[in-house]
Amino acid sequence: MSGHATPVPMTAHRAGPLSGLAEVPGDKSISHRALILGALSVGETVITGLLEGQDVLDTGRAMRAFGAEVARDDDGTWRVRGVGVGGLAEPGQVIDCGNSGTGVRLIMGAMATSPITATFTGDASLNRRPMARVTDPLALFGARAVGRSGGRLPMTIIGAQYPVPVRYSVPVPSAQVKSAVLLAGLNAPGQTVVIEREATRDHTERMLAGFGAEIVTEVTSEGRVITLTGQPELQPRTIAVPRDPSSAAFPVCAALIVPGSDVLVPNIGLNPTRAGLFETLREMGADLVYENPREEGGEPVADLRARFSPDLRGIEVPPERAASMIDEYPILSVVASFAQGATVMRGVRELRVKESDRIEAMATGLRAGGVTVEDGPDWWIVHGRGPGGVPGGQTCASHLDHRIAMSFLVMGMAAQDPVGVDDASPIATSFPAFERLMAGLGADLRPR
Repeated sequence: MSGHATPVPMTAHRAGPLSGLAEVPGDKSISHRALILGALSVGETVITGLLEGQDVLDTGRAMRAFGAEVARDDDGTWRVRGVGVGGLAEPGQVIDCGNSGTGVRLIMGAMATSPITATFTGDASLNRRPMARVTDPLALFGARAVGRSGGRLPMTIIGAQYPVPVRYSVPVPSAQVKSAVLLAGLNAPGQTVVIEREATRDHTERMLAGFGAEIVTEVTSEGRVITLTGQPELQPRTIAVPRDPSSAAFPVCAALIVPGSDVLVPNIGLNPTRAGLFETLREMGADLVYENPREEGGEPVADLRARFSPDLRGIEVPPERAASMIDEYPILSVVASFAQGATVMRGVRELRVKESDRIEAMATGLRAGGVTVEDGPDWWIVHGRGPGGVPGGQTCASHLDHRIAMSFLVMGMAAQDPVGVDDASPIATSFPAFERLMAGLGADLRPR
């Protein structure tokens, strides 16, 4: 687990054409939610395609600690026997969520309206991240939080003895905050209402409806208004997790910038609230094609083919698209380095409080590799050097952030000189097969 393991330095060398089938992991967002909602249902939920990265495994362990039965079959199928809404038991130990901001925030929401107490911690990166954005709305239900200064982990949540429903307007676009409030609303009487001015990923709403909750979403002058009726009896489901578009971003973007590449990524989730990167890349001139579009488990999916794109050009990414691609800006900045002209990214303040300050981390590493970057509190601009024009040659700090590490390794596949990262171990939190998968496509990754 990153933050506890010995650092694993790694270097990416310039690659020949990347080609083949990229079987990326299951969607991390959906995997977290499947385990949590399975634990809150009555009966056995069966999950196939679950992402078996460290973040999701930590969530599975947490659900066991709260009383659910969580088991993996030999064929990779996961089974969750839930305790029902309001049935979570008080855990007997501290809940370690590793590197996962999604895991800890959603689990806090799920337990905040039960009369139990739980203490949460994580790795060095997670323990630096602010939790007040979740604990503040949970306090409206009657929950209490006691943690380190600045609202940081380790933190103890004392669940509400007599929860009340809330009406909450999310101050910044955040699917984690929205989801935490909705999960808390499950065990509150009456209707809990969440209002978001900008749409964020809607996996929680889709999955709550699939498990039998009464949930309605309306678009009004206030924004998206989501109304959840509390205290349902959730029914177990069989869930086929689509492949993660955030993980797919790495082989896709590598194919776009490595000459001669042609990569097919099958069964990618294309939920409109998650597909902003692919829309942006196509506007930049990327050769991306959706093949065999279909729907699986209530989510739109397709096979995505990516080919080398020598005519990429910089664009201004619409700020309103940020919520649908917030995790993909690091790898987008790498692609932008190989485009012609400037790529402008605004409305991305959220990147400052992810697993690392992702704007600072990427800007520093890109500059060290010969790329001109401007940045401010909620914006940054990458000035592209064209195909093959990025010098590289730097070693970058990953800051215990899986997406920073993978982004710079992709950069090294197309840069003139090798690009290294000081620690690739965080990659295991979301994409444990990254090194093997990219090597299978033709990448040259070497531990140092």
